Amino acid sequence: MRRWARHGHERLYAATPGGTDLGYFDVKTRRFHSDDQSNLPLLHKAIGDHLGGQPAAVPDGSGHVPGVAEVAQPEVAAWHDISGVGPGSAAREQALAARAAQGRVTGFLARALNVKTDERAWRIGADGEQAVAQQLERLGLAWRVLHAVSVGDRGSDIDHVVIGPGGVFTVNAKNHPNASVWVGGDTFMVNGTKQPYVRNSRHEARRAARLLTEQVGFPVAAVGVIAVLGASRGFKIKAQPKDGAVVVVARKRISQYLGAQPARLSASEVDAIFDVARRSTTWG
Repeated sequence: MRRWARHGHERLYAATPGGTDLGYFDVKTRRFHSDDQSNLPLLHKAIGDHLGGQPAAVPDGSGHVPGVAEVAQPEVAAWHDISGVGPGSAAREQALAARAAQGRVTGFLARALNVKTDERAWRIGADGEQAVAQQLERLGLAWRVLHAVSVGDRGSDIDHVVIGPGGVFTVNAKNHPNASVWVGGDTFMVNGTKQPYVRNSRHEARRAARLLTEQVGFPVAAVGVIAVLGASRGFKIKAQPKDGAVVVVARKRISQYLGAQPARLSASEVDAIFDVARRSTTWG
């Protein structure tokens, strides 16, 4: 039996005498979690035996110690595998919805005249995500990539979640055709106008790290990456964001940047993180 407690969460992990992981019991929610539902009876018994024999190890926030009879019955949340989601799919759906809303004639004229509409913005965004995904395909087999990861219930998503020997990265594609891009620390300028890209990317990475840590059972750090494409009128990075939590790179250099990172995760850690990252329930 192994106890884990971080970030306000407390869990008991159980394994068979031979070392096979059975899953864990969340002390706060009183729920059992296992990757293999066939292990749930063994997990339930192991936790029940432990609580019956060593109750002082798992008091709740009020100091009350749950007895075996109070432990919730095994429950595994239903989830679907998001590893097959295509790059730019969420943005592409938004573009199609915007096109339908503006009508065929208006939409045709807007595209012909290159008018800045919501449909155009979503379409350019989707194209950027697909272009970044093509670069990410150059990473070796040791890397795992998820696209258009829906987070929470407010319609937000992470363009790409990349997991490999060099760590975990949340990649945000920024496609700015015929624009000038300038980066100086946390300041990100497009055609002279400041954009909140660094702040948003930092928040995105921190949120991903927290969600993955909660599910995988060991600390996971994540770095936000802003992948820039377009910028035909100039792209200059005077200084990277100061805390190292966010990095700005040109789209064509992203696979090179990730591949050059020092080893931070073992193969088993990469597999464990990817296994929870591909589950829809991990992201809320």
